[in-house]
Amino acid sequence: MILNIAMDGPVGAGKSSIADAVAAKLGILHLDTGAMYRALGLTAIRRGVDLADEQAVTQLARTIKVSVAYDVDGQRTLVDGEDVTGLIRTPEVSMAASAVGRYLGVRKEMVALQQRLAATTPMLVDGRDICLRVLPDAPVKIYLTASAEERARRRWLEMQQKGDTTPYETVLVDLRARDEQDMNREVDPLRPTEDAVIVDSTGIGFDEVVEQILGIVKEKYHE
Repeated sequence: MILNIAMDGPVGAGKSSIADAVAAKLGILHLDTGAMYRALGLTAIRRGVDLADEQAVTQLARTIKVSVAYDVDGQRTLVDGEDVTGLIRTPEVSMAASAVGRYLGVRKEMVALQQRLAATTPMLVDGRDICLRVLPDAPVKIYLTASAEERARRRWLEMQQKGDTTPYETVLVDLRARDEQDMNREVDPLRPTEDAVIVDSTGIGFDEVVEQILGIVKEKYHE
């Protein structure tokens, strides 16, 4: 049986960094599906595609080739062969990713690609509809979350380290707007599935969260 782990959760919950650490300890790959939506959002911005135009965005998703590759630094995300990994972590691209992710046609394209990747390779897949749509039969399902204030604080600190002087209050407002958009979209709104284990990382250290998830994996695979 291929080791597949599904992880969902809201923006800023630390899914990417936690998933990287858990996957590394398990010796499997980590597929950051959010980066794939970000890549599409970035491309839409670059090409002047109206994010509110579902047909145009869906056509763009069908036209471009979003792919992933791996090196010593982890996942690289590519659009038509161009590495856009360093361009997709801005607030503008984050909101664009949430906007394009609302559309059924876009999600069908992305989910099909993600399922093909996970079908042949042991991996931890994280995103916002992994437990429900991408890996509904995954033996381990995690919903990683934290309070909005905690998630905004973490993101604000990361931005400060990169020289971004955006005020914490602005980061919190943007994060809540992203939550509202993700949790109330018509297609697969963000919420934990009934069989997912909820891990709340508010006030918990990084290593403790990693160990908690590893414990869940170990318990499930040794039943």
